[in-house]
Amino acid sequence: MYAVKLIGPHETKELFEELEGRFLYSVKSEIHGACVRLLTDQERTKEVWENNFYNMSENVRSHCRLIVLDRPEEGLTVKYDPLSRTAFLFNFEYYGWIKSVALAVVSDLLEDQHRIYSVHGAALDVAGTGVSLIAPSKTGKTTHSWGLLRGNDSRLVTDDWYFVHLSERSPLAYGSEKNFYIDEDIGGIWSEYRSLVDETRFDNKGRAIVNVRWAVGLGGVVPLTTMRKIILLKRDQNDSEISRKMDTREALQYLTANDFCNPHQLVKDARKVELRTAFFRRYLDKCEVHMVNTAAAVNLSHQEIQRIARS
Repeated sequence: MYAVKLIGPHETKELFEELEGRFLYSVKSEIHGACVRLLTDQERTKEVWENNFYNMSENVRSHCRLIVLDRPEEGLTVKYDPLSRTAFLFNFEYYGWIKSVALAVVSDLLEDQHRIYSVHGAALDVAGTGVSLIAPSKTGKTTHSWGLLRGNDSRLVTDDWYFVHLSERSPLAYGSEKNFYIDEDIGGIWSEYRSLVDETRFDNKGRAIVNVRWAVGLGGVVPLTTMRKIILLKRDQNDSEISRKMDTREALQYLTANDFCNPHQLVKDARKVELRTAFFRRYLDKCEVHMVNTAAAVNLSHQEIQRIARS
């Protein structure tokens, strides 16, 4: 995992001026209404980024900036200025972390200025019901979200990160990515995706940005859903219980103990933790919440996730 160092406007200005001669590519993209400018000298990063996010007009002023360069003396590091929402990403070979930092910068902006919060989780519409899978890394979030997507009445909002608008009515969950990141082993787990995997070029981590519509059709991806069910995942070999319903207090304890299941938060001071805790308390209160233990075989835990999503 990369290190995060918070910096101020003075260091940001000095770094930007020192490095701007290396900005061979400049791309503006739209992430949930925010204009994010990518500056890099890496052609591959620029190409994957453009495949991942929606384009934004060059005439729109950027709200956030990502500078992605190799600089060996810095190590694998993010230097982030919360005031200007500028992030310098040094020595990132793995694109998945680049896109996560971009989403984290936008989340930092929106939760402060617009009271719009983000969730590091998958969101789907299953037979008209919004279902979210939220989990720590390596507990099956992507596997099971793509498993749910196989149903003809299921539509994907996002498999990784979404934004939530809270009101007196049910929560609305919005995706922000044009195409999605998949693991090359997804075709081995769900046979429906083998043709998608066979036609895809994967990176050194065995992942790639793909247009999931090739596998599920144009109607298989939607921009938003009304969220009604949240399924938290864990992988605990010592717990024989596959699933159970949770109340808000218990679910919130699990999320806060696991850093909101989001390792990419850039600012984690007391004020931000308080904001995020208050958001998740309200969000969980408005949804039906379950815990599923994915330590069992994939088909058994997925059968339980299907039952909850469709009950």
